[in-house]
Amino acid sequence: MKAIVMTAAGAPDVLQLQTLPDPPLQHPTQMRVRLKAAGVNPIDTKLRQRGSFYPDRAPTVLGCDGAGVVEAVGNRVERYRVGDEVYFCQGGLGGPGGTYADYAVVDERFVAPKPQSLSFAEAAAAPLVLITAWEALYDRGRLQAVQTALIHGGAGGVGHVAIQLAKLRGARVCTTVSSEAKADLVKSLGAELPILYKTTDFVKAALDWTDGKGVHLAFDTVGGALLERSFGAVRVYGDVVTILAPAADLHWNVARDRNLRLSLELMLTPMLHNLPDDQKHQARILEDCTRWFDQGLLRLNLSHTFPLGEAAAAHRLLEQGGMVGKIALEI
Repeated sequence: MKAIVMTAAGAPDVLQLQTLPDPPLQHPTQMRVRLKAAGVNPIDTKLRQRGSFYPDRAPTVLGCDGAGVVEAVGNRVERYRVGDEVYFCQGGLGGPGGTYADYAVVDERFVAPKPQSLSFAEAAAAPLVLITAWEALYDRGRLQAVQTALIHGGAGGVGHVAIQLAKLRGARVCTTVSSEAKADLVKSLGAELPILYKTTDFVKAALDWTDGKGVHLAFDTVGGALLERSFGAVRVYGDVVTILAPAADLHWNVARDRNLRLSLELMLTPMLHNLPDDQKHQARILEDCTRWFDQGLLRLNLSHTFPLGEAAAAHRLLEQGGMVGKIALEI
């Protein structure tokens, strides 16, 4: 099969198109999926820069997100048949099991039926951000109907689906954006208040929007000083969820004074710690999202696609920052 192999840690040019053996089925519950597309995520660029989680498992093929057609099944696969269309987030943290390739072998427990209303490229771009937003808002933040949420980076990959998931839960959403065009996008997704953070103090805007009380939940998808600043926008006994590691010099005074609950969200944890029950939970998240996509209640903003052989160009674009929506590789 053709695959993008990470030949060393470094710049995007370390991603090279090579020929590898087709991956065999190794367990009776596994399926081989002929991939039609792969999602490109910030975790891919970080692993490329720093090295994979499993440097001893060569060759390294990046890519956690994939969508494609089942081509072969193990003798204990029950839910899927050859020809079924699926999508998933699995592998891509080191070794040959990533989705920047013609094929991936995946356990049937960790995949979901592909939304029929999405192209393969759109479906491949969806899993990691859907699971991240779902776990952050629903599992970590316990967001409920009629509550308020501040979502940072609302036009980005995680942010734009987080807005929609919050609305589907019945919450009201304000979100930070960098331009009027992005403000129009997030309003079309259901955000009630876009906050142009370059010219507006988002803490004051969130407090004004909630009559001085603060939001029930703040979701940080950006990191850095933004996390600490967000404490002042959250009501007493509220929630803060971040997908980035808090800075070592972060000041917790405001969070402690307001008795905030801070949660860390890393959707890769079930893969890193081999937790199959949690991986099955993530597949069920994708199944629910499949229904919402096909009912027209959820949409995925795919801004750019590249051929598989141009994975390096996709990484360069993502690393420029300021992305609207997602990037996918078409295979």
